Amino acid sequence: MTHRPQIRIPATYMRGGTSKGVFFRLQDLPAAAQQPGAARDALLLRVIGSPDPYGKQIDGMGGATSSTSKTVILSASARPGHDVDYLFGQVAIDKAFVDWSGNCGNLSAAVGPFAIANGLVSPERIPRDGLCTVRIWQANIGKTIVAQVPMANGQVQETGDFELDGVTFPAAEVQLEFMDPADDGEDGGAMFPTGRLVDDLEVPGVGTFEATLINAGIPTIFLNAGDIGYTGTELQGAINGDKAALARFETIRAWGAVRMGLIRQVDEAATRQHTPKIAFVAPPADYIASSGKPVRAADVDLLVRALSMGQLHHAMMGTAAVAIGTAAAVPGTLVNLAAGGGERQAVRFGHPSGTLRVGAEARQQDGQWVVTKALMSRSARVLMEGFVRVPGSALFD
Repeated sequence: MTHRPQIRIPATYMRGGTSKGVFFRLQDLPAAAQQPGAARDALLLRVIGSPDPYGKQIDGMGGATSSTSKTVILSASARPGHDVDYLFGQVAIDKAFVDWSGNCGNLSAAVGPFAIANGLVSPERIPRDGLCTVRIWQANIGKTIVAQVPMANGQVQETGDFELDGVTFPAAEVQLEFMDPADDGEDGGAMFPTGRLVDDLEVPGVGTFEATLINAGIPTIFLNAGDIGYTGTELQGAINGDKAALARFETIRAWGAVRMGLIRQVDEAATRQHTPKIAFVAPPADYIASSGKPVRAADVDLLVRALSMGQLHHAMMGTAAVAIGTAAAVPGTLVNLAAGGGERQAVRFGHPSGTLRVGAEARQQDGQWVVTKALMSRSARVLMEGFVRVPGSALFD
């Protein structure tokens, strides 16, 4: 029996925010994978090491968590006013599935640096020193992200003193603006798909909960921590080791997805693992972050815990942070009320790894709330570059 040899593909392994992923230029992928479809999905699954019934992704680049089972495909943009097209694939760990339904806000911080270093931004737009503005088209959700990437001596500056809770070492700051982060809807109210800031979400067999359902950054279901038996100070071990709790969260997420109009039947949620996210909020309280660092109630506006791909996230997804900032800017949402209510342009929230500040510009227009942009800072760094190898059978058998 003959076996196909491995093929090698130019790739870069990067950290962006509190996530890691394998980055590709579209032009470097095998021809069969340069178009959406089964061949592309099969290749990315094999790169990451999925599906893995052991849940470890030992035979691939994945790190066996939602934060490290990620892929990015970039290409120079033909869209006016943009430099690069950014496509994100969230790879399931134990299933043969790549979810293309949303963005990764953390890896968004690495898109600009990669694009500059890999010839996807016109040289005349790149300063030798200072900040390089990279205009990104987020192809999954059809939105614009503007990244301010620091440059030094004509190269992307990766080292610096910007600290991000959830990341051990400091690095250079990358400022991100998520433009018009809310969903576009013909009725002007799609940011809140039900038309309400707070809904009574009925979940058969579980209960009825107050919920803010929002499409901003990424579709997100916000609940009050107290309504589901939590305080908002929980770390991963308190939830991820509780199979009954995880099953309950997934049931709530599925019914919330139906209520938001993202799926028609609850059983479709299994094929849409990346979105919507589910999170719970609480007023400020003292707690000890996963690093051992104390977080004081006086230093935050509210507490937020969020789940991604069925597990409590170790910090906070970037897109969920956009949803938090957007919801906090709209008086009357559960997020806004947990932060004390009223109009605000920014919040600092506590998450399992520490704190994060996110801003949003919101206003009422024709009786509807609109958000023009959300802002936050992240950092990014190349971890390894060269070639990733996969068995040829991943594409050709």
